[in-house]
Amino acid sequence: MLVLLFRLLSFLPLPVLHALGVAAGWLAYLASPRYRKHLRNNIHQAGLGQYLSTAIGEAGKNILELPFIWCAAPERVLRSGRIENWAVVEAARAKGKGLLFLTPHLGCFEISAQLASVHEPMTVMYRPPKQAALKPLIEGARARTNLSLAPANLSGVRSLFKVLKRGGAIGVLPDQVPQNGEGVWADFFGKPAYTMTLPGKLAEMTDAAIVLAYAERLPRGKGYVLHMSSFELPAGLSPQQQATAINAAMEKLILRCPAQYFWSYNHYKVPSGVTPPDAQSDGKEN
Repeated sequence: MLVLLFRLLSFLPLPVLHALGVAAGWLAYLASPRYRKHLRNNIHQAGLGQYLSTAIGEAGKNILELPFIWCAAPERVLRSGRIENWAVVEAARAKGKGLLFLTPHLGCFEISAQLASVHEPMTVMYRPPKQAALKPLIEGARARTNLSLAPANLSGVRSLFKVLKRGGAIGVLPDQVPQNGEGVWADFFGKPAYTMTLPGKLAEMTDAAIVLAYAERLPRGKGYVLHMSSFELPAGLSPQQQATAINAAMEKLILRCPAQYFWSYNHYKVPSGVTPPDAQSDGKEN
């Protein structure tokens, strides 16, 4: 039923979906104390509370645009976006290295890979949805022309490594909370967040060029602009230092359009089996 609903909604114009999204965002905010707590706490933690009301509506747009991004005809989806600063990618490609695209949960992150893959075939890391019914829908949407999926497990990591070693392009969401053993505690807007070490390891092991990317959502459903910028990790950094540097780079991207970050995502959660950062500090003092 949910898949059918998504397919039906995909026929609506994007401005209508975004208008519905604003209403849905406020409904979710008012109806769910847990959702409201995460969104409020995270945006205030970042010192960006002045964007709260706009962020509530943008979060709703993020959900209601999914039927369009996932189910609409690929040509229609691609017409809704344009790329800015693709010269950054061309300069990185000219070095003859693999390309590592890092995209935070900012703006319409679901369309970023689709837009970029028109010019550069890409493999993206993928974590299957908790609802099994959505799996065929999401996998079909994310594995369109020039896009391949790598599962978020050891096999997927090996695939990403191989793509980079042969000079290909991959995409990773660096602000997604990893599982136990796959991350370190690094500050994110002044608070320790369990942060994946994979991007730093891949860049170090393959000498890949890093490109930061995010798709800004334009007002009144006018579409999206995919922004590109280059980023370099200094050599010789520890995994902790790499994660801290990448988090700092993500913060700078988020500050470009703060209301469009997915603030309701529980970025500061403690994954199962991971020692909380305060407990680690206590242990060192003792």
